[in-house]
Amino acid sequence: MKKIKLSKKHSHKSSLWLNRHMNDEFFLKSKLEGFRSRSSFKLIQIDKKFKIFNQNRLNIVDLGCAPGGWLQVIKRLTNYKKSKILGIDKLKIEDIDGINFLQRDIFENKTIEEINNFFGEKIDVLLSDMSPNTSGNRSVDHLKIISLIESVLDVSELFLKKDGFFVCKIFQGGAQGELMDRISKIFKSIKYFKPQASRKESPETYIVAKKK
Repeated sequence: MKKIKLSKKHSHKSSLWLNRHMNDEFFLKSKLEGFRSRSSFKLIQIDKKFKIFNQNRLNIVDLGCAPGGWLQVIKRLTNYKKSKILGIDKLKIEDIDGINFLQRDIFENKTIEEINNFFGEKIDVLLSDMSPNTSGNRSVDHLKIISLIESVLDVSELFLKKDGFFVCKIFQGGAQGELMDRISKIFKSIKYFKPQASRKESPETYIVAKKK
């Protein structure tokens, strides 16, 4: 792929970041393939390893779905016309034909009602690629991460069917103690996976598991 050259008006530090970002393999591939974000390839690689979308008809929830890159992947990898797919985020996203979107904060009780009303039954796949807004304070950010994962677990306990797939972004040091105990009680076949599309310097990884 041809590298993108940036102007010299940026500071040295910001230029380094921009060059890395703009010439990132998966950023460039996302543009070529029409994905809204490079993170689309994380889900593609997760599915390639764990075969999450291998059924004809699926009920799927994507929590924190903006800007919609994972929803685009879901549409490509599933029989979306026979499936029920719901993306949820407090940020508005551009429409994706055949995919349903709910603009709402997952922390609101109303969100649970909306999910229940939309499906009316248990779901097959629950996805979360969410990250909390960081403050720079490691202790505060750690608590934010824990709170976010706890909310995703709440949704999984309510709606995910037995043997349903659970995919959730976590961070190093973010799944310990009581949180890990809770995850172990809810899920089986718990695997940790860092896709190639996840930057090496990033502390993120993914839990891929099945509901007990």
